[in-house]
Amino acid sequence: MTPPVSRLWTLIPLAVLAALVGLFAISSLRRQPNISPDALVGRPLPGITLPTLVGGEAVPLRSAVEGPTLVNVFASWCTPCEVEHPELVKLSQSGVRVVGLAYKDDPAKTTAFLDRLGDPFATVLVDRDGRAGIELGITGVPETYLVDGAGVVRAKHAGPLTPEHAGTLLAQARSLP
Repeated sequence: MTPPVSRLWTLIPLAVLAALVGLFAISSLRRQPNISPDALVGRPLPGITLPTLVGGEAVPLRSAVEGPTLVNVFASWCTPCEVEHPELVKLSQSGVRVVGLAYKDDPAKTTAFLDRLGDPFATVLVDRDGRAGIELGITGVPETYLVDGAGVVRAKHAGPLTPEHAGTLLAQARSLP
């Protein structure tokens, strides 16, 4: 028969594991997932050069910005990107310049996505390896940045654009010089 003291030693790892699970559960309950870093707001777009979807020539992201511009980070494999797409089309049709950044996507799949849903973008840049996404500080796709004519990020929206969010960005874009 095993003495009771040695049974305690076998329960210690289980107790430690249970305590760690409890700590992780408590910390995740305190986490605020709706807060996303807006490190670029008020700062210029990074000096990223990316190939275009059509033609493949290297273009600096800053040169794709002409006047107030929305830079939308999207992917064909992203379901929320498909959900927000009609809002991007409406913004484009209302005269807002929208530049797409295809994040970690196959150009053929990006083209098929835009052929199927419509292309609201003045230009689409391809970020195959995700480095531009890192430079922009994205937390996931979709994300949309409002950039003024000088190339300074004025606002950021993480997640799919709803009509309300699109309206807010439209009002902000129209108020920029």
